[in-house]
Amino acid sequence: MPKNITAPGHRPKLTKIHRLSIAGVATLGAATLAFSLVPDNSHTTTDDAASTANVAYSEKPIKDVKASITDRLAGADLKAQAIAAKKKAAADAEAAKKKAAEAAAAKKKAAAQAAAKKKAAEARAKAAASRSAERIKVQPVAAKTYANNLDGWIRESLDIMKAKGIPGSYEGLHRNILRESSGNPKAINDWDINAINGIPSKGLLQVIPPTFKAYHVAGTSWNIYDPVANITAAANYAADKYGSMDNVNSAY
Repeated sequence: MPKNITAPGHRPKLTKIHRLSIAGVATLGAATLAFSLVPDNSHTTTDDAASTANVAYSEKPIKDVKASITDRLAGADLKAQAIAAKKKAAADAEAAKKKAAEAAAAKKKAAAQAAAKKKAAEARAKAAASRSAERIKVQPVAAKTYANNLDGWIRESLDIMKAKGIPGSYEGLHRNILRESSGNPKAINDWDINAINGIPSKGLLQVIPPTFKAYHVAGTSWNIYDPVANITAAANYAADKYGSMDNVNSAY
């Protein structure tokens, strides 16, 4: 059994904790006594009124705070979206401006290249034309002239015959002309059968008018006494009947 060390007539010293505990117990006892003295209906009314008052006082500020916070968050979100949209619009505008500048530069470059290419082509064409002009100097061809005599008439007729594809040689024409008319372009036969029939032979190669008309060569005169026209028509007739005037050695 523990030894009682407390002396008679001496109280132990209370600490601060002991004093607070005692005070709490006393307060709790007083509250319990007051509670037990209040009637049941009074207790219920007071408790409900207190409860209602406390609810009405505590919920409204909470709702106001929540609404205020929600509004602030929504405003901040809209502001952030507006800033982001503005930045995006600025970036898009800058990109469009850059793209337009690049397109304009490309178009300008293409136009410059096309102009340079055209200029180079024109320069090459001009140089080629200049070289061609230097290489080829066209000389006007003088019209060929013929002497107004038997030699000139035969030579001019031969050139026409060659152009028209009519065969014959200088020797064949010259030989037959000397036999038929002695080289007289105005010669006319008024005694043979053609003369008796009213169509005498005429000219250097003694051609009757119907034969001259049928074998006339385009580009020569229609005058039967024209030396070149007479020779060419007679050579054309001889080519058709004998193959060439060269094959004629007598009256034809």
